[in-house]
Amino acid sequence: MAKALVSYYSGSGNTKKMAEDIAASLVNEGIIVDTPIIEEVSVDTLVSYDIFVFGSPTYYGTMAYQVKKLLDESVKLHGKLDGKLGAAFSSSANIGGGNETTILDIINTFLIHGMIIQGDPKGDHYGPVAIGVPDERARLNCKRLGKRIAALAKKLFD
Repeated sequence: MAKALVSYYSGSGNTKKMAEDIAASLVNEGIIVDTPIIEEVSVDTLVSYDIFVFGSPTYYGTMAYQVKKLLDESVKLHGKLDGKLGAAFSSSANIGGGNETTILDIINTFLIHGMIIQGDPKGDHYGPVAIGVPDERARLNCKRLGKRIAALAKKLFD
């Protein structure tokens, strides 16, 4: 059975709410999920996961320092995360506040590690986004991401 790490940084609690919806959706689909805040994740533990779903608020058009720090430290695992599954999500204060650039920055790191990324032709294409407190649309996209990631994980890892 696949094991997922849904981790995030959340200054206001908005990104945390998104992480909880994604994690619940993965669990509902039979995936084992750990959901620590990003500061509690040791880079050395990353190799034990099959799925990574990282979330960050958008700060100046990119991810929070706490997320970037872990991703920078992951360079020591170069080649060891190849073939794993990655996804990202973000919250911001404004429409056009940089949600997609934040998500893409996280995904870029995952791609360099050789991870598999799945887009979404119907929902938030790059990953779920919220403007302020996650509304029903954002929450549905979080649940949808969890379901889609679980389905792909079952194809890849079962």
